[in-house]
Amino acid sequence: MHEAARNVIRQRMERTAQALRKNNMEAVCVDSAADVLPLLEHWIALGSSVGMGGSVTLAECGVEQFLHSGRVRFLDRAAPGLTEAEKDAVLRAHFSADWFLCSANAITEEGEIFNVDGLANRIAALAFGPRNVALVAGCNKLVKDLAEAQHRLETLAAPANAQRLACKTPCAQTGVCANCQSPARICCDYLVLRQQRQKGRIRVILVAETLGF
Repeated sequence: MHEAARNVIRQRMERTAQALRKNNMEAVCVDSAADVLPLLEHWIALGSSVGMGGSVTLAECGVEQFLHSGRVRFLDRAAPGLTEAEKDAVLRAHFSADWFLCSANAITEEGEIFNVDGLANRIAALAFGPRNVALVAGCNKLVKDLAEAQHRLETLAAPANAQRLACKTPCAQTGVCANCQSPARICCDYLVLRQQRQKGRIRVILVAETLGF
């Protein structure tokens, strides 16, 4: 990438970070996915309980290896051999975790974090419960406003995630949202985080690379 284009991306990231800070969220801008894990290791104390929402971004940053390292108590809903009741118990344990990690479907330049879920476990934990939340988002997730965030969801994030999860939905077949009523629909519940009462509970790492969907 040309350095001029990289500078423009960094400038947009910093504008967004400033808006997040005004909304009582912490924000850090980094150059690459390799910079994410050292930050998380610095923030998350040894032995902390940590939950995670499903995220291609976190996987691309090596976060899953950290969670399985034994340094923290990972509340892993995908652990082998869990019954459905045990998976449900792990999801509910996320609400009292020391940390919850996830990404975002989009982040606006006004400092709004936009997320959409099928089961709503991720957005529920974002809104309330875990003592600390850390979101990681590539520069590809930055949008002008909520209208652009919705467009991004319908034309990229939702279809790509539906394909990744092998969901039998129209968007998985066509690559664009059909506002379906499929039993496998993954766009059921919406959350927009704006001004936060609890200053600094939510921390956002913005990465100057394309990550996730």
